Amino acid sequence: MPIKWVLHWQPNAGTTVNTQILTEVSQCVESINGVKEGRWKATLSFYKPMLRVEQANALEFPRDFLGISLQEQPNKYYFVIRGQRLILEAESSIQTIMEKLQSYKTRVALNFEYQLGDFQLRVGKVVPIHSESLRGIVMEMEYLPISSWEKSHQIMGEFFDIWQEALAKRSLPGHFVHIEPILSEFGLSDQYTSQHTAVQYASIMAQMIATAQSAQAVRN
Repeated sequence: MPIKWVLHWQPNAGTTVNTQILTEVSQCVESINGVKEGRWKATLSFYKPMLRVEQANALEFPRDFLGISLQEQPNKYYFVIRGQRLILEAESSIQTIMEKLQSYKTRVALNFEYQLGDFQLRVGKVVPIHSESLRGIVMEMEYLPISSWEKSHQIMGEFFDIWQEALAKRSLPGHFVHIEPILSEFGLSDQYTSQHTAVQYASIMAQMIATAQSAQAVRN
């Protein structure tokens, strides 16, 4: 499977993400010969335990975890429990089972919608389900010839630098960040899989939530 980096937009201090930035980023992809080819979508859900009174102090329940569906694996669903460094792969039907069990509730679900570019760049918006409120911008950067995480680092890093230079010319209030999770902590090997993608999404979502919470704290 081709290697993939998942990036997220980090706004400058005192600024917020908006649709104009999304438009500028998409135009920047086209300026380096990106070609629109279609739409892309991934869905991420936060799950929190629904504890009864006698379970209120139970430590064996994960405090929260993420469920992720990826367009390239429509029959699979991925759970990432970051606290325990666990990544689980299940059939997509597990979502229905989770709803029926009612042991966990979905706190918020987010869509990532992408427009496809030439070097397999996918730029998209992070929006809550049933809403158009923009919460963030994410980008998938995929390199097709290599499936080794380690061997791809140099060429991915070089392309990321080229991309950052192209974007810097537009003087936007922020930049893309690549947070590299320690994949070995999740028991993942060097050969890239969709589980690697799911873990990256979990990492950037944790960062985006922390950024939003700190911004909220400053406003208060």
